Amino acid sequence: MLNLKTANSIVNHIISSAENRDDLKPMTAVVIDSGGAVIASQRQDGASPIRVDLAKGKAHGAVMLGMSSRKLGERAESQAYFIQAMNALCKGSLVPVPGGVLVRDRNNDVIGAVGVTGDISDKDEELAIAAIESVGLVPDA
Repeated sequence: MLNLKTANSIVNHIISSAENRDDLKPMTAVVIDSGGAVIASQRQDGASPIRVDLAKGKAHGAVMLGMSSRKLGERAESQAYFIQAMNALCKGSLVPVPGGVLVRDRNNDVIGAVGVTGDISDKDEELAIAAIESVGLVPDA
């Protein structure tokens, strides 16, 4: 189970990592559980308000469809109608670009997802992966 303490550790890792790098714009991070409910969220000073929804959308799409937001983006390129239909079912909260990473436990069960946004998507995803690994869980990007 992904609890508040672990979710806060993940979010704090992302924000502190971003603060220690000069190559990143202000970041936003959201951690959700396996049912899609937000456990923890932070937005750096200077990050636009919509970034919380973007980060949640990356994580939400990943957990609802069981694949990272990067893989959702790849699928959108070949099956745009499918992703459009899934986004409608998710009430518009599916963002199919890198930065939404599934969180798996040591048994390989999905226990939630992390969504990160603020810079280019590859950097968003990089921060999410490092933060998940920092708490001893397994990222699935």
